[in-house]
Parts: sequence; structure tokens; C-alpha cells
Amino acid sequence: MSVIQKIRDKYAVVIIVVICVAIVSFLLQDAFFGKNSLFRRSTSVGKVNGEELEIADYQKRIQDAENGARQQMPNGSIDEQTRQYIREQVWNQFLNEQIMQAQYDKLGIGVTEAEVVDQFNGKNPSPIVVQQFTNPQTGQFDRAEMQRALQNIGQDQSGRMRQALHQLEEMISKTQLQQKYMTLVKQAVYYPKWLAAEQQQENSQTANISYVNVPYATIADSTIKVSDGELNNYITAHKSLFKTEEARKVEYVAFDALPSGADSAAALQQLAALKQEMDTTKEIESFINSNSEIKYFDGYVSKTALMVPNKDTILNLPVGAIYGPYVDNNYLVLAKMLDRKTMPDSVKVRHILIGTQQGLADSIAHNRADSIERAIKGGADFKALVTQYSDDPGSKNTGGEYDITPATQFVKEFKDFAFDGAKGQIKVVKTQFGYHVIEIMDQKNYGPAVKVAYLSKPVDVSKETDSKAYAAASEFAGQNRDQKSFEKNIQEKGYNKRLADNIRPMDFVIPGIGQARELVRWAYEAKKGDASQVFTFENKYVVAVLTGIRQEGTASLEEVRPQVEAEVKKHKKAEQLIAKLGEPASIDAAAKASSQPVLKADGISFSTPFVPSLGFEPKVVGAAFNKSWGTAKVSAPIEGTAGVYVLKVDSYQPAAQPAQDLNTQRAAYEQGIKSMLDQQLFEVLKKQSDVQDNRGKFF
Repeated sequence: MSVIQKIRDKYAVVIIVVICVAIVSFLLQDAFFGKNSLFRRSTSVGKVNGEELEIADYQKRIQDAENGARQQMPNGSIDEQTRQYIREQVWNQFLNEQIMQAQYDKLGIGVTEAEVVDQFNGKNPSPIVVQQFTNPQTGQFDRAEMQRALQNIGQDQSGRMRQALHQLEEMISKTQLQQKYMTLVKQAVYYPKWLAAEQQQENSQTANISYVNVPYATIADSTIKVSDGELNNYITAHKSLFKTEEARKVEYVAFDALPSGADSAAALQQLAALKQEMDTTKEIESFINSNSEIKYFDGYVSKTALMVPNKDTILNLPVGAIYGPYVDNNYLVLAKMLDRKTMPDSVKVRHILIGTQQGLADSIAHNRADSIERAIKGGADFKALVTQYSDDPGSKNTGGEYDITPATQFVKEFKDFAFDGAKGQIKVVKTQFGYHVIEIMDQKNYGPAVKVAYLSKPVDVSKETDSKAYAAASEFAGQNRDQKSFEKNIQEKGYNKRLADNIRPMDFVIPGIGQARELVRWAYEAKKGDASQVFTFENKYVVAVLTGIRQEGTASLEEVRPQVEAEVKKHKKAEQLIAKLGEPASIDAAAKASSQPVLKADGISFSTPFVPSLGFEPKVVGAAFNKSWGTAKVSAPIEGTAGVYVLKVDSYQPAAQPAQDLNTQRAAYEQGIKSMLDQQLFEVLKKQSDVQDNRGKFF
């Protein structure tokens, strides 16, 4: 006890301090590094009205969209342009979800389970359901097939059908929400009868005028002086015309790592070494597949479908002859003519497959196919037998029919019979899938076709060539400290400077460079005037300098100076011309004061801002229908688009087109506004929303 007491007496204060420090440390750790800490790195790629999109969710959405896109591609791959489109599509989908859901919640719009069910079983099923269960033969909605699919969901052990149904229901629910919202908004569109009548009255006549036009070009630009203050005042007064989005401007020099003459010679040497074996080998398919970038195609190609360089020369080769090497993109190629014959360029067939891949004995499958062949030749209904016996799900709903060209990917035995057989012939053909009962229904456009083997070698950039390009880029980058030295070195070395303007935060591709996300990211991290190190891209090395930074908001005078200067000078010219014209008592007085002739324009309509022979001049059109001037008075000088005008109305004439029925006019106007809503409403809501796009920090 005495030991414990001594500890209490001598170290009590120390222990209390240690405990306090531990507690404070724990609290600070949570504040600085916890879930809600100020210094925790955000994982949000964006925010809409306070709702965040986490990077994991964004990437998952992108991955799902890319997987869907791959299924639509013949080779199952997508390019970078498609990826960039998907990234933007996924982001915009998130914006739409958040912005529109807020509107639905605000108005209390919802979709009940009963409504979703009705979109399947009701008298007017959803177009989404109709599209999903349309019979390809009749083109009509197959309600019975839909019911069978719904009933089979409970028997699906994999859960895929249930997941597909859930996705379908979500799509229907979103569509219903959108339709309800748009219906509410469109019902608010109203064109008053009195306004229609007033507009009809305004358009009931046209004006014939006499006018004097004093073009702005009569005053030289060099005589008009403008200050930066005046130009900036113009931008401030017209901000809506100069809205800008965030962007960067980069100037760069590219050092291309392209194949040299030595690299081409190396590829030619490889082909020369293989040419003799290509000429003599009996196993051309295995030889090509082992040695060529272009793999062997065991089929014929019609003359019209052959798409290769030097096509005519290759088509005229004797069988067994070799042509080349010739250049095809980045390949050097030898072409050997293997065979030629006359054949159709398209064939229509139908078939019944008795499959052997599900465990059916080969002999049983063969006997069944022979029996079906005899039945068909005896007059049995082919389509009925397809429905009853065929194991090919890809053609069961189309009566077993296929349209085939020589380039169509089909098993060889099937395709050989389709093109070599005669129209109307029926035969049992064995393939790796089983036994096919095939009927040739039609063969079109007989003509020459060839079988050609292509031996290709890429002209690759050698390490030596690549090293030279990189060394040149590195030397240039090492001499640059800023934009000034960048420009100086370009001039001294005679390099070709290129421009990449309007680079957006989420751009992945830069025209002239290609995939260049690293350069985009650097442009948003660098300061104006910074010079970069060497960027390595697919076939080039790039050194860049950041020459422009544009923030979101209103454009700076530097960016829009020519446009603004032209408008301000035009306004100053108008002031001079108006002062010179004064208040003319007549149209002839205006002509005399300006030394310009009196001209005429007929058929001016209040409904259009264009004047015959003058173009877009809305102020002139408005003046022609100014009731205070009428036909008795000459107008005051008018500052127009191309000059200053003085006009006098000679007469008003009834419009050539008869007046439209007011109700018809109102209905047409309202329908036009409703159509615009479908395209523009979301963009309006988006502008009114608080959208923060942080994706550029993560990609």
C-alpha cells in the first residue's frame, strides 16, 4: 500500500497530464483524420445541390456503362473517344437524377407499385415493355410471351431474370415520373386569346418603305479610338454575351517517334526471309497465323467487298502468285492468291439445328436430322419444324432464317454449303454444333470472288529511333524555364509550335496528340507561363507551355478583344453618323446630309427581323411599324446592325397570307413551346442548380 501511496503522492499530477494529453490527442485525431475531419481527403467527384457523387459510385457507373457498350461492339472493345463520351454521359445522368428528383419531391410526384404493374398488365403497357417483348416475326407486342417470362422468374436459380426485371421496373418508374412532371409543366403553357389576336393584327399587313442607309464602313476604323476602360464597360454591360467555362490554352512542340528508314528496312528484311516459305508451304493457314499480324481468313471475298490497297492488282493475280510488299497503314504486306471462283455475294438460308453439345448422342442427332430432311422434302412446314425441333435460339423466332455474306462469321461447313449449293437445295450438314438441316432460299449477285492470304509485319519504331526522339525532347525541355525561353528555343531550333486551346478539366484527348490526360492534368496544376517536362504519349514526346488560364464566369478583355472592339467602334461610329444626320425633315434631307441614295424595300413583315436586301435589321423592322411615325413622318436616325438608317413608310399593304383561325394559332404556338420544353427544360433547371464538378482532381 505504501508504494501505491507514494505513486499517488509523487506522480498524481504527471498521470493527470498524461491522461489529458491522450484525450486531446484522440479528439484531434478524429478532427483532423476522422470521417468528418477538415483534413480528410474528399472522395467526392462532384456535388449537386448538396448531394455528392462518390468516386467509387462514379467508377462503378462508368464500368457498367462500358460493359454495356462492349456488348454492342462486334469485337467487344471500345475506344478512348467512346470512354470519354461514357464518362460525360454518366455524369450527366447523375445530374439529371439529382436535379429532377428534387423537382419530383418538391411537387410530391411519385409512382406506386400498382402503377408499375399496370405498365405491364394494363391495356396500354409501357413502350419499354412493348419493346422488350415485341415478336420479331410480327412486329407486334407479345403479351403471352411477357406473361411466360414473368412466371419463369421464380424458377430462375441464377437470379439474373429477377435482376433484369428489377432494372426494367426502375426504368419504367423513372419514365413515369418524368412523364408526370412534364405533363404538369406543359399543362401550364398558355397562350392568351387576346395576345393571339394582337399578334394576328400586327402580322395582318406589310410595309413598303423608302430609306437611307449610311454604312458604318463610311468611317475608317483607324479614326475611332477606344480605351480598355470602354471595352471593359461594354463587357460588364453585356455579361450574358461573354459567359465562359473553365478552360486552359497550351502551346507545345511534339517530337514524333515514327519509324525510320532503317526500321522499314528491318520489316522488309523479315518479309523477304518468309516469302519463299509462303510460296511453297502446304500449310498456309498455320504459316500465316504463326508469322503474320493479319490472321488467316478461311473464306472468299467478293470483288466488290475487297477493301485493301492495290485492290485491282491483287484481284488480277494468278492463283499461287504473290504480290508485294505494299503498305497498309503501319504494316508491310505480302498477298498470295489462293483461289478464285464465281459465287453470290449474299445468301438467304434457313436451318434446323439438332445439337450434340447438350449430351445428345451423335447417331441419334444424325437420324433425327435425316428424318426432318425427309419430312421437309415431303412437304412438311419448315417453320413449324423449326419451332418444334431447332436448338438454335438465335434463329428460332425467325423461322430459322439467316442472311449470309462471304464475310459473315459462320462455321465453315455451314457457309460452304450455303454458297456452293444450289438455290432450293436441302441438305443435312454436320458442324461442331451438331447436325443442320439447311435449305438455300436465295442467292444473289453472282460474281468473281477470291481467297487471299496476307502475310504482314508491322513497321515498329526501333529503340534507337525512339531514343533519338526522346533525347531531342529532353534536351529541349531542359532549356525551357518559362514561356519566354520556350519561344526563344523554338525560334533558334526551327521547331513547329502547335496550339491546343479550350482544354476542359475532364478532357482526355487533345486534337493532334490523342490520349493526353497527363498533359490536361498538368495544365490545371501549373501556373500561366510554366514550361513542362517531357510527356510520353503513344508515338510522340511532347513539351508544353501553359499560355492561357480561363476561369468560369465572364471572359476577360484579352480573350474577346477583337469582338468587343468591333462593337464599341461601331457604336461610336453610330453616334457620329446620328449627330451628322440630326433630325431630318424628310427622307430626301437625310439623303442629302449623308450623301447616300434613297432606296426602297417592300413587303417588310413585323413577324420577321429580316429586311430584303439589308439582312438582319430588327430595329428597322420595328421602326417601319412605329405608329407615332406612320406614313406621314420620317423616322429619327436608327442605329442598326450594318449602319445608321432613316426611313419613311410609303404604304401598308394587307398580308399575302390570310389570317389564321385564332384557336389554331394558339394551339400551334402552345405546341411549339411544349416541344421546346422537352429539349431545354433540364438545361434551365441545371443552370439554376448548384453544380460542383471535381472530377478533374481524380482523373
